[in-house]
Amino acid sequence: MALGSNTKSYETPNHPYQGERIAEETGLTGKYGLSNKQELWRAQSKLRQYRREARRLLSQAASVGQEASGEEFLARLKRLGILGGEDALDDVLALEVTDILERRLQTVVYRKGYANTPEQARQFISHGHIVVGDSRVRIPSYRVETAEEDTIGFDSASPLTDELHPERAEDQ
Repeated sequence: MALGSNTKSYETPNHPYQGERIAEETGLTGKYGLSNKQELWRAQSKLRQYRREARRLLSQAASVGQEASGEEFLARLKRLGILGGEDALDDVLALEVTDILERRLQTVVYRKGYANTPEQARQFISHGHIVVGDSRVRIPSYRVETAEEDTIGFDSASPLTDELHPERAEDQ
C-alpha cells in the first residue's frame, strides 16, 4: 500500500457500541501500549487475512499445486514467529489477535526489557533509540521476524546505551 492511498488497511467493527467488545479492545490497547483502536483493528484485519488464506488453502488441499503454496504460507508465518515450528494450517485458524500483537516491535522491545512499559517502548522506537540489525526503525508496528529478534538493541548514537541512564529499564 502506497503512502497517501485512500485504501484503509483495517475494517471497523460492524456494531460501534458494544460494551463487551469496547472493554476488550480497551484492555488490549492498554496491555500492548497501542495509541488508538485503529492499530488493534489493523492487527485484527491481518489475522482475518491469515485465516482466510488458511481456509482457502485447506479447501484446495487436494489440488497438486496448492501444497507448495500452503508450505510457503506456513513458512512465512513461522518466519514471522506467529506460528511455532510444528504448527500446521489448522493451527492458523486457532490464532488470536494477541499472537499478531506479540510480534510488533513495540511489544518485543518491552518484553526484552529495554523499556519499563509498552508506552515507553513506543517512545524509544519513535524517537529513534532502537535498531533492528543495522537499521534504525521508527515504526512501533514493525513486524519482527524471529531471525531479527536477537539483533534488536539500542542505537549506538543513543544516550540510552549508557546503562546508568535514568530512563533505562531497571531489570536489564
